[in-house]
Order: sequence, then C-alpha cells, then structure tokens
Amino acid sequence: KISQPDATWVRHRAHRRSQKMLKILRCGVAASRAPVQRTVIRGLAGTAGGKKVAVVFSGCGVFDGTEATEGTAALVHLSRAGASFQVFAPDKEQMHVIDHSQGKENQHPRNVLAESSRIARGNVKPIDVLKAADFDAVIFPGGFGAAKNLSSWAVEGTDCAVDKEVARTITDFHAAKKPIGACCIAPVLLAKVLQGKNITVTVGNKGGDEWPYQGTIDQIESLGATHKATDIQGVCVDSGNKLATAPAFMYEGPFHEIHDSVGKMVDETLKMA
Repeated sequence: KISQPDATWVRHRAHRRSQKMLKILRCGVAASRAPVQRTVIRGLAGTAGGKKVAVVFSGCGVFDGTEATEGTAALVHLSRAGASFQVFAPDKEQMHVIDHSQGKENQHPRNVLAESSRIARGNVKPIDVLKAADFDAVIFPGGFGAAKNLSSWAVEGTDCAVDKEVARTITDFHAAKKPIGACCIAPVLLAKVLQGKNITVTVGNKGGDEWPYQGTIDQIESLGATHKATDIQGVCVDSGNKLATAPAFMYEGPFHEIHDSVGKMVDETLKMA
C-alpha cells in the first residue's frame, strides 16, 4: 500500500513523463513536416577524395529494379573511399511491378526514378541530364531493373534495346576514356552497347547451382565480348576500355560476400578514374 505522500510523488512523476512525451511527439510531427533537404552526398576522407561518380539506378527491388543490397553497397563503398556521387535514373514507368513478398506481378505502375529515390534517400536526377564531362566515372549496380528498365534484355536477350539515355551515357563515358563499373547483370549493357570494342567483362562462372544465371555468359560472348570467369571474390578489370565488373548477386551467396563483391568493383573503378 502506497502512503499519501508517496502517491502524490508518483502522480507528479507520471505527469512529468506525460508532458515530456507530448513534447517529443510534437517535435516529431514538426520534423516530419519539414522540407526534405536534397544535397549532393559527399564521402568521408579517403583514397578517392575529390573524385565525382555518377551512379545509375533502375528502380528499387531485385525483381523489377535495382538490387537494394548492390545499390547501397555501391554508395557505401564510394562514400568510404572519399568520392562524391550523384544518383541518376530514367524518368519513366517500369516495365512492370513485382510484389516481392509473393513474386507476383502488381498491376499498379511505378516510376523508375521515383522508386530509385527510395534507395538514394530522395536525391535522384533524371538520366537525361547526366553528362560525362561532369563526372570522373559511372557505375551501374545490378538487379533485374537493368534488364527490364535500362534495357529489354529480360525479354529479348541479345536482341534487346538499351534505353537511349543509358546507351548514350555508356558511349559518352567510354569515348571520354572514363571508367565504367558494373555488377551482377549490368555488364550485359556494356556488351550490348560497346559491341566491336573488344571489351572484357565478368558475370561470374559456370559453376554449380550457386551460379543460376550461367547462360548469360554465352549470351555475352555471342555479342563479341570476352568473358572472364571469376569466383565471387573476383573482379574483372579491362584496363584498355576502363571497365570494372564483378558478379555480385549473379552468385547465390551470403549478403556480406555480395557487399564485398560490389566493393571490389567500386574500388577498381575508382583506381582508373
């Protein structure tokens, strides 16, 4: 049983806690109404200090956009190296939308740029304003969006069409002798756009069940590119064409190995910048 003085003290403490909580909630509401600050994200001091990198996203989600692990890994490694970056994406509807919890198609259309902004924390620009002259390198993370929204590879294979602004970006950076990084399925964009340039890329190897997309290797080679077999720890550097590619989620492995695979691609891209 609580004595009268103790009961008064308990009520006083409860009142103070409720007032404090009310203040916190009010501050939270005010913060949620504040305008979003959009700034170019700059990395910490590192070996790539001063280098500016364009990163091209294709939506948000492995089955219809940028593979989220690969997208964030690219940004993390750029930031850690000290590079500044800007994310770009096509401002158009996705090829289709997939409910990732069920693997079924969703009939509600989504915009590639708007979905890409989920990963980039809102800081995304349309790819048609991307100019090679403004950056030291460009990077394409993977995910099915590269084969569905940046190109039609997912349905047409080697006969695919590449989004005109994506093709222009690849062509412009290559012509300017500025490095291009790509991982997972994204190297097929390089094989398609840079036909006749004697490029070398990797999407992994023809190993066991942990490499479920082995057919992509033959498709890349049919376009005239050379494929270099690597394991998940490997990265392919084509110094003549300034290309750096890595398997990432072409390999069915643990998340930390995919994160590291993307990091190696980013590091090699920055070395050539």
